[in-house]
Amino acid sequence: MATEAQIEAGPSHNSHVARAELVMRLRGQGYSDVRLLAAIEQVPRDLFLPRRFASIAYADRLIPIACGQTASSVQEAAQLAVAARIQPDHRVLEVGTGSGYLTAVLSRIASNVYSVERYRRLVDQATERLLQIDAQNVILAHADGFLGLSEYAPFDRIIVGGSCEAVPEHLVDQLAEGGSLVLPLGPIGRSQQLTRVSRKDGATTREQLGEIRIAPLVKGRSRQI
Repeated sequence: MATEAQIEAGPSHNSHVARAELVMRLRGQGYSDVRLLAAIEQVPRDLFLPRRFASIAYADRLIPIACGQTASSVQEAAQLAVAARIQPDHRVLEVGTGSGYLTAVLSRIASNVYSVERYRRLVDQATERLLQIDAQNVILAHADGFLGLSEYAPFDRIIVGGSCEAVPEHLVDQLAEGGSLVLPLGPIGRSQQLTRVSRKDGATTREQLGEIRIAPLVKGRSRQI
């Protein structure tokens, strides 16, 4: 866990260089969304991870964080964001705050971001980090992600940061007309299909967007940590 002093220290000059190199790698992998790439270059991922992992913050790998969780790789975060097709006026729900890194990126490309996390400790850490980058358009909640945040619905976009074996109907119900839900859909322990569920005229449609592998979304709200 990063200490308050480490958080206040902020990103280093090397972080700026690493972010620029990361954007170049993503461009080489076919990512072309200018707004998303600009957001990734603006957000210091090392600020959102335990200090001991600062040297590998921009590597394409999973990184352990508090509460026994892992931070998805930047490429996985980018896949989710690209699939959601977020516009500047969109209200976005993120299910699974985790480290808060993707939350921060989304705050740069959406009008408002609402993020729900089952672990209070992760909510508290993400809150501190988001304040450091002045992400004033974000609301974090300690709650069960499978239930969404009905008090703030409807949402133009919903991004689920953990895999599900079935589409959570509570989340579909919180989509605005014309909205879409993006999630890794498939069995635990195997690769999933990145899936977009769109809502229009009272009906839903599904699109499979390619393979992805992300840890499962866990039901419930943790009362201990």
